[in-house]
Amino acid sequence: MSKQKNEVVETQQAPAGYWRDADGRLIPDSMVKPIDRTRDQVVKDLIASAKKRAEDLATFKSKAFDEIAAFVSLSLGEYGLVVGGKKGNVTLVSFDGSYKIVRQVAETLVFDERLQAAKALIDECIERWSATSGPEIALLVQDAFQVNKEGHISTSRVLGLKKHAIEDKQWVKAMQAITDSVRTSSSKSYIRFYERDDRGEYKPISLDVATA
Repeated sequence: MSKQKNEVVETQQAPAGYWRDADGRLIPDSMVKPIDRTRDQVVKDLIASAKKRAEDLATFKSKAFDEIAAFVSLSLGEYGLVVGGKKGNVTLVSFDGSYKIVRQVAETLVFDERLQAAKALIDECIERWSATSGPEIALLVQDAFQVNKEGHISTSRVLGLKKHAIEDKQWVKAMQAITDSVRTSSSKSYIRFYERDDRGEYKPISLDVATA
């Protein structure tokens, strides 16, 4: 068993002849049982290895994103386009179809204060239509603007209102207000690797210790 005792840096080093326990108390070396010493060494050796693997994985992830972006730029360059290749969803497949790489960019959308204007305009539309239309459209709008447990409005439900072909000028103005109110608060990129099995199905190549 490895004797590399200092690979994992302790937050507060114990003085010579003592061990520091989980509560921060100093325990004389002579009072630490052999099994506790062994457990401590096993944990610290594995943690040191895990941190090294995590660093390697982070380096690989960065390299993979850079290479995909460079290839996308190269491919688009054949059509005279000079654009960055770091955005957008991309699927790359090997020539024989045995392997597939998928890059996905997930954006988190939020609404700014103009959503309130859209809601006010829609409410006015419903009030005008109430004499000639059923309650379905009002329920639809109420559902779209309902907040979830975290107090947030569902972007997909609100944006879903735009699919309704309603020609009312005020409704159209409200839909424009919704469009104008949308902004991207954050984005996160993912990369996944797949290998095709004997049945022709792509199976993920796991980079997660828990699923490997």
